[in-house]
Formats: sequence, structure tokens, C-alpha cells
Amino acid sequence: MTTTETGWTSRAQRLADLLRDRGDIRSPQWHEAVAEVPRHLFVPHAYEQDDTGNWTSWDTAGRLDRVYAPETLVTALEERDGYQAAVSSSTKPDLMVRMLETLDVRDGHHVLEIGTGTGYNAALLSHRLGDDRVFSVDVDPGLVALARERLAAAGYRPTLAAVDGEAGLSEHAPYDRIIATCSVPAVPWCWAEQLAPDGAILVDYKLAVSAGNLVNLRRRSDVLEGRFTTWWAGFMEMRHPQDRPIPAPRVCYAEGERRWHTTAPVPPWQKLVVWFLAHLVGLPRGVVYGSLLDPDTREPTAATLAAPDGSWARVGLADHTVTEAGKTSLWEPVESAYRLWLATERPGWA
Repeated sequence: MTTTETGWTSRAQRLADLLRDRGDIRSPQWHEAVAEVPRHLFVPHAYEQDDTGNWTSWDTAGRLDRVYAPETLVTALEERDGYQAAVSSSTKPDLMVRMLETLDVRDGHHVLEIGTGTGYNAALLSHRLGDDRVFSVDVDPGLVALARERLAAAGYRPTLAAVDGEAGLSEHAPYDRIIATCSVPAVPWCWAEQLAPDGAILVDYKLAVSAGNLVNLRRRSDVLEGRFTTWWAGFMEMRHPQDRPIPAPRVCYAEGERRWHTTAPVPPWQKLVVWFLAHLVGLPRGVVYGSLLDPDTREPTAATLAAPDGSWARVGLADHTVTEAGKTSLWEPVESAYRLWLATERPGWA
């Protein structure tokens, strides 16, 4: 392999040792992969956001301690409705290896990765399995071209394709494992059809922002079944070629406000299982959540929900008073989810 930085090998070794000592890495094969794959080649520059929401770029050269650390590095931005949004990143290495361990990759397995990104995860897989057993797709041709170039510089040549990940990559199926480094509101059935017998899928299943978790699924006849991971993780939503920026919901503060006191957690997205259940029992698609801030202290005073049809809800953080209006109740599903969660003895993700 070819590298332009010196001193990265000792840092990569320390990162691998740290992840092993913390229990993120359990097998010597993944320890070796993290210690020997040069992450800095895949992230020559990254972006960070300040308190005002502005993004600035920084070069990773000379800052290898930050590159070889359990830190997510944002690598690509996109203009959306007047602001810049992160659309690609190099995931935290500790999360990446926990996912790879959960995937239970074995010698000889063929693996499809949905979401090439920088190519670093594909490099780890190629180191573990060999180039000819690793396949990776991403919707962004530019990202795929850069990943291919950087993978080659590091000495790896897995099969990459610039396609919509929702369709998988049927021409190289079947796969023993499919790993998605993006979130989806529904698991595409064609992924199941591209699995080998007793194959597995690890994907971030999110009905909305923060409303879901990583789930490890196996195909049993005509269904996929499995369990969420005990630890929570969040990935950027899967993108598609036809995607267009989604305007913020129009919030109409209509007359006839409804008010009552709630015992559900406020804000609900801090109880992630409850927040997930709320989307299963009535919260509509496209709900946006946020906070109202005190104009003097800038501290949050209320949680807010807004739906695309103009319905809205506001809940005071101190007095738990719900105020909402519109044809769709946004807080009743939260209360229903909370009651369900309590009735089932407050289950965690697993």
C-alpha cells in the first residue's frame, strides 16, 4: 500500500488496542484490520460545525490523533434550502467494529455494503475477507470514484458500484451478509432476496429521526426477523438519485387549541424506545421536532412537534402542559406509546 503520512501505523495500532480493551473488538481478525488499514487515506479532509451551525473544513494531515480516534468525521456537505447539511461521513471506528462483530462475518463469506462513503469500511471488510468477496454501493458517483481511488492507494480493490442502494446489487448475489451504513424507514425486500440461505442483514431501521435502531435480521422463508442491538446508533438516511430537498412543514397556529397535562416524557425523543413506538401507533410521517428557547437565557422551555399537514404541538418542559392544534393530534400517539412501554415493563431495544 502507499501512504503519504508517517506515524499512522502506531496510531492505528493504539486505536485497535483501545477498541479491543473496551470490548468493541472481540476477534483478532478485526483487531488486525483496524491496526493495518490507514484511515487517514480515506479522509484527507473533514468538516466540523460550530455553535452557530456553520461548517468549516479541516485537513487531516498533521492531525492523525483525531483521525485514529473513536470519532465520526463528516466528509461531505450538501446545500439544502439555504443551509448546509452533512450527507456523508466516516463513521466512528468503535461503532463500525461493533457492527462488523455483530454481523458475524466468517471466512469465505460474500458481503454487500450499502453506503460506500469514504471506503474505509469496505477496506476493513476487504482486509478481513479479500477483495473478491466484498461489494459496496453508493448513490453518489463522485463518492464512489474517490473511494475506489483511495481503496486502490491502500492496496484494496473490492467491487464498487454507483447505484441506488435500495435495489442492492443483484448481479453479484447471493450474499452471506448485507450491512447498511445508512438508515431506512423500511427494509427493502430485494435485500432479503439477495441473501444466501441463513444470510443476515444489519441495518439502521428508522421510522423518523432517532425513531429506531440497528437491527440484525435473518431471512426465515418469507420474512426477515431478528432483534435490535442493545446499543443505539444513528446513521444518515439513505439517499436516492431522485431525492429533492424537503421543505419544512407549514405550521398553522389555528384557533381552537387543545390543552391538557401529560405524564409522558418530555421531550419524548430522549426516551428513544418510546419515540420509536410513537411512530408505530400514530405519529404521521414527516413530523419535525424541536425546542422553544427562552429569549434571554437561550435555554429550552418547551418541546415542539410539527406535521406536514400543519398540525402542531407544544409541551412545556417545566409544567408538562400540552398545547396543540390541527386535525392530527401529535401528542396522543406519544402518550399511547408511553402507556404501551410501561405496560410491557419498560423494555430496552433488545
